[in-house]
Amino acid sequence: MKKIVKNLLPAVYLVVIAFSAASCNKTQAAPAAAPGQPVDLTYAAEKSLPSVVYIKSVINSKTQTVEYSDPFEDFFSDPFGGFFGRGQGNNGTRKRQVQTPKRAAAGSGVIISADGYIVTNNHVVDGADELTVTLNENSKEYSARIIGADKTTDLALIKIDAKDLPAIVIANSDNVKIGEWVLAVGNPLGLNNTVTAGIVSAKARQMGEGVASMIQTDAAINQGNSGGALVNTRGELIGINAMIYSQTGSNIGYGFAIPTAIMNKVVEDIKKYGAVQRAMIGIKGSDVSMYVDAEKEKGNEIDLGTMEGIYIAEVVEDGAAAAAGLQKGDVITAIDGQKVKKFGELQGIMAQKRPGDKVTVKYLRNKKEKSVTMTLKNEQGNTKVVKNADVDILGIDVRPITDSQKKQLEISYGLEVLKVNGGKMKEAGVPKGFIIQVVNDQPMRSFDDLQNAVKDAKDQMLVIKGLYPTGKRGGFVVYLQNE
Repeated sequence: MKKIVKNLLPAVYLVVIAFSAASCNKTQAAPAAAPGQPVDLTYAAEKSLPSVVYIKSVINSKTQTVEYSDPFEDFFSDPFGGFFGRGQGNNGTRKRQVQTPKRAAAGSGVIISADGYIVTNNHVVDGADELTVTLNENSKEYSARIIGADKTTDLALIKIDAKDLPAIVIANSDNVKIGEWVLAVGNPLGLNNTVTAGIVSAKARQMGEGVASMIQTDAAINQGNSGGALVNTRGELIGINAMIYSQTGSNIGYGFAIPTAIMNKVVEDIKKYGAVQRAMIGIKGSDVSMYVDAEKEKGNEIDLGTMEGIYIAEVVEDGAAAAAGLQKGDVITAIDGQKVKKFGELQGIMAQKRPGDKVTVKYLRNKKEKSVTMTLKNEQGNTKVVKNADVDILGIDVRPITDSQKKQLEISYGLEVLKVNGGKMKEAGVPKGFIIQVVNDQPMRSFDDLQNAVKDAKDQMLVIKGLYPTGKRGGFVVYLQNE
């Protein structure tokens, strides 16, 4: 339930407690209060409470094989120190089986359709063997199954077998305004059916390497709010309560929610493809203001013609930006007519796109405004849609190696590991940057080759051969099932 974040307050390590919620539907709601008039939040609470559910997840006890080391074991069990073969080669390392304890956790979720679809956080359901959903209105319990989940956005879609459920109304989070009154609805600290009030403090907050472009609120959020709803004064869902910054593990005034604009796209992808489709521009950079400040600290005077936008520090080879002609030093100022002042806003726009989508990008080059239409690509460098790939179990993102890598390493094919998110590849020790050339004696020229290798793996095992970025050859054995 907790993540550690170190970059908000200097010299203070802040605990980030992950929370969240979600939904999607549209009906009539009460009008907002006139400007300057008192806000009545009772309507919002009445409308949203029935749609927020209590989720209990259980991870059953399991038997796992672990390695342990005893440097004296071989010597004392064999007085000849393994000379006759006994214990030779294991360096005192042995295996034993341990029983993990049964664990239970609780969170919240939001009903997004009358036929039983519920959105919650990925971390609420991750690894669960059993999921139980309890409705707010009648305390009726249901067993739930996971339809799909996404670690990057920390969202999951689950379903219960029920009808005529009170689905929440979903608003467009792009229309949310700073200073707008909101309610956080969930089950914090074991206190079911709780609402807390606050305002929208900021938008498009970039939070580490995970969820981006988040809504910041001062509505109190605590453990157990995971999966709970952030709603406006009309009781409409605008965000998924996702995390808080705290020194103590409890609310200190700042919470963060995943916008419904991102949630809706994730839900649609899971339903349609079984996996979230990620579109990439193919750049590395920072806010213009951050870049200019960094250069000033070095004694360099920089004039990009603006203090807002995204400074491009690097254009990724074979990416969408490279194909469209963008260069290092360009400044992105708008996408499809939406102004982009900071990186969080760019990430929020990209989170709503899919590979193959075309976008119009406005940018400055040498302080002169230009415009170009580009076709977005996925992390593999193409525009294909990935459907419920079995390769997801590996927990990595890959792409075919570039022409420059082929020339540098003197190879004709391979898949570069762009990111190790977890899963079986992380367990096997495969590092970021490793180039996979052969899996189970099959050459790896494309993402489809890797996907097919996973599907066709005999004995649920992958024997991987390839190269490190230095050119050194290496290999790994990946077990697709737990022992």
